[in-house]
Amino acid sequence: MSTSRPSLPVLPLLARRPEHRDETWTSALTEAFEGTAIVRAFEDLSAEERALAEVAIVANPDPAQLDTLPRLKWVHSLWAGVERLVEELQRPDLEIVRLSDPNMADIMAEAVLAWTLYLHRDMPAYARQQRKTIWQDLDYVPAGERRVTLLGLGYLGSVAAARLLAQGFQVQGWSRSPKDIPGVACHSGADGLREVLSRTDIAVMLMPLTPDTRGILNDETLGLMPRGAQLINFARGPLIDDAALLRALDSGQIGHAVLDVFAREPLGAADPYWQHPSVTVLPHISGPTTRASSAAVVAQNIRTWWATGTLPASRVDRTRGY
Repeated sequence: MSTSRPSLPVLPLLARRPEHRDETWTSALTEAFEGTAIVRAFEDLSAEERALAEVAIVANPDPAQLDTLPRLKWVHSLWAGVERLVEELQRPDLEIVRLSDPNMADIMAEAVLAWTLYLHRDMPAYARQQRKTIWQDLDYVPAGERRVTLLGLGYLGSVAAARLLAQGFQVQGWSRSPKDIPGVACHSGADGLREVLSRTDIAVMLMPLTPDTRGILNDETLGLMPRGAQLINFARGPLIDDAALLRALDSGQIGHAVLDVFAREPLGAADPYWQHPSVTVLPHISGPTTRASSAAVVAQNIRTWWATGTLPASRVDRTRGY
């Protein structure tokens, strides 16, 4: 006895990595649609389902697969970062929507606070002392005297700022365009970047990767920071000129760097960051996407589009790259 396919809309899920299109993802997304749609991996779609698809859910997909969906109007990314998607999808007619998940913002803000405290309380220095069997306390600096700079003041930056302010830190920030966040000394533009870096104890990178921000931390800008300033990168690896950062670490211009993202991931075993005494390497864990919450956001955005024809506010501006 044959079984007919369901009459509900079927949405394609496209991803290069199998674990991003497996049953755990398709089930979580289908469940989030609450009986109004079914999500299937691209490879499991029928020819008819591919022909009818107007929106697809993607996680760094193969662009060639998207080209086989003739009615496709827009794609919803499962990730907040979309620079690879913007670069690879050369179809100007195809709208891109990035994930804007409040739960992920809270998780990222938690990581910003945790690793800022790690640097603030001199944990790398105490770890070095332990390896050398040195019993010595270091001078304590109150949080109110520590200047934390957020490089990137979008939604993630604003949520992280609130966590840092609640902890008592002096918080300042920089963004390409002017922003106004209560309690945060906001700066913008080239002059603003120079000004804010010159008064930074700990810099936290949360900005998107665009042609304008690639290599934004280099020999010149790292040299603007007070000697011994520290750095956290939770954004994208290519924002930093790696050779320049290694020079700054070797000279003591930068005291310590917590790096969660890299130009190539996984980080190669021979990469100098692994063994550098002034670097903490993390395996891209600062802002993990949680299936249930991200699936709920994606489902709500697509259902709203079905009902109103309106794309979400997290629609990507291709001219800015995010």
